Amino acid sequence: MAWHETLYNVLTIFNNVILYLIGIPFTLQVIYLLLFWLPKKTYPVSETKHRICVLICAHNEEDVIGGTVKRLFERQKYPKELFDVYVVAHNCTDRTAEFAERAGAKVFIFDDPDPSRHIVSYALKYGYERILATGIPYDFSIRLDADNHVNDEFFSLMNDAFSAGVQIARPYESALNMTQNAFTRACGLYYIFDSRFSSRARERLHLDAHVNGPGSMTDMSIIRKLGGYDTVSIVEDTEFCFKRMLEGYRCHFVEDAVVYEDLPASFRDTLNRNKRIASGNVRLLARYTPKMLWKTVSRLRLSCLEQLLTYFFMIICVLLCTWIPGYYIYACSYLGARGLLTTEAVAAAGLTGAGFYDLLTIIGICLGALFLFMGILQGVLLVLLDYKKMGAERRRDLLPGAFLFPFFTVIYCVTMAIGVFSKPKWRKIGRNTGTSPAGEDRDTPNIS
Repeated sequence: MAWHETLYNVLTIFNNVILYLIGIPFTLQVIYLLLFWLPKKTYPVSETKHRICVLICAHNEEDVIGGTVKRLFERQKYPKELFDVYVVAHNCTDRTAEFAERAGAKVFIFDDPDPSRHIVSYALKYGYERILATGIPYDFSIRLDADNHVNDEFFSLMNDAFSAGVQIARPYESALNMTQNAFTRACGLYYIFDSRFSSRARERLHLDAHVNGPGSMTDMSIIRKLGGYDTVSIVEDTEFCFKRMLEGYRCHFVEDAVVYEDLPASFRDTLNRNKRIASGNVRLLARYTPKMLWKTVSRLRLSCLEQLLTYFFMIICVLLCTWIPGYYIYACSYLGARGLLTTEAVAAAGLTGAGFYDLLTIIGICLGALFLFMGILQGVLLVLLDYKKMGAERRRDLLPGAFLFPFFTVIYCVTMAIGVFSKPKWRKIGRNTGTSPAGEDRDTPNIS
């Protein structure tokens, strides 16, 4: 056998292994999709109202911070004397602190000259230290971003979950600007998939929720036990979740509590967002995979394995953007150049795999199935089930996004692959749904 034939066989076998590795996490997501019919988890209404601290970290967010804080005090159906809003103004050069305080927040100024600490985790750490120093006996905290809105029952719903014994929880994540343009429609469907399908299925299957975004709730007894916030990575929320799971805490999903955030409205916005997510999570996987696998084996904590499989998607994005297209271009070129058009001809030549024609057919079927099943049908199902939580009055307002969903998935994959090799910093974010510095309100989608 010639060297090039040996090389082809080796690369084909290696590619098959790669496909199996990619297939496992994808199969998990298909299972979650097929379990869409599971009823959501709800918690009994609690007569006890606990004391809440809300923590918002902001870097040059004068455009939105006033409206965010003002809305919490004006719209939350929760006793105002039982919650406080804290804003950490982190190295701000604008009027973030002024507008936050004017809206009713208690403001901590955090100016740190060390560039390596100009990420949100250090602001969170500082904020919790200052909150603990007040001595106020808060029962649980809620973390929000500067642009977030929450539904009017958010605090009450998190209070119900806390009263039922939940110590760490995430909300349903939706979008403020879902109907802004075709890009945000497709983008929103991608992000909301995890809330509507994956998170609901995890909760009903007794798997831990992925607490890795705004609106998260944490029992303050955990913060006091830790002496503050104990993660300082660029993906501090995911690391905090990993650490607590390793300590034995359960993470839950409170589906009726909805947080609305400003979604990327362009390729550039998506790239900037995914640089932080991908670069941080890949490094987190390198540090925590052995610990999470050991927890899975030693305590049969399947949630740890499920978390790893989901975050392995960062690595999959790199493979899908490099190895997969590279291998199939090579394989088709090699088979075509040698005239090995059928699988029988390939076998007769002593090679592994399909012939040229069959290979092209397989590629076409796989791409078509992914675009149709994991793309369009998934997007349509999301729209049919949860269009109100996405801020649309009618389902047809979002259906164009469902047909663009597969194309955004490709964009998401590419930006994630780029992000794996990036070193992002915490910068001022260009908001797509702004408010005036004075704090005039932005509309939050009506989900009643």
